[in-house]
Amino acid sequence: MVLAIPRGGVVVGAEVARALGAPFDLIIPRKVGAPDNEELAIGAVAPDGTVYVDRRLVSMLRVPDAYLEAKVAREMKEIARRMEHYRGNRPFPSLAGKTVIVVDDGVATGATVLAAIMALRRREPARVVLAIPVSPRDTLGRLQQEADEVFCLATPEPFYAVGQFYQSFEQTSDDEVVRLLADNPPPAGEHSSPGR
Repeated sequence: MVLAIPRGGVVVGAEVARALGAPFDLIIPRKVGAPDNEELAIGAVAPDGTVYVDRRLVSMLRVPDAYLEAKVAREMKEIARRMEHYRGNRPFPSLAGKTVIVVDDGVATGATVLAAIMALRRREPARVVLAIPVSPRDTLGRLQQEADEVFCLATPEPFYAVGQFYQSFEQTSDDEVVRLLADNPPPAGEHSSPGR
């Protein structure tokens, strides 16, 4: 089962699923940005409410608990909106005993991928594999401790942002995510109830 992280990861994930002939779906974690820099991930939240917090960064930036709680609540609302828009009422696929390949278009801090992996572990897959085109070396090391296997094409230095390693890095639209998901439907019988 290939699970892509929207939005950019869906473009990459659709190709991975197509190449492997594997079922394709989404996992929708959201970054929790720092108070004065939304782009700096101090954590992330997954659709089931799993929260990853970078305690070192939170401590260093002196981020109040109230800020974290408010941001997590806001991101959970956005996850719900995206789940409804992208997947409608289709239940989440059953992952028990399966190999799950998590795909994104690249990672910087790794927060959203870590939240996704933590949430997926609760669904008891046989293995969680991470497949990404690009990552900083230090982040990759942390991700290798959480996933059963990691495939990363490049760990270039210096690393400033994922977009610097693409010739074209336009924002993937919600409509494109819906289209790619519709073009790669999961086989019949691949789903479980939404809360499981």
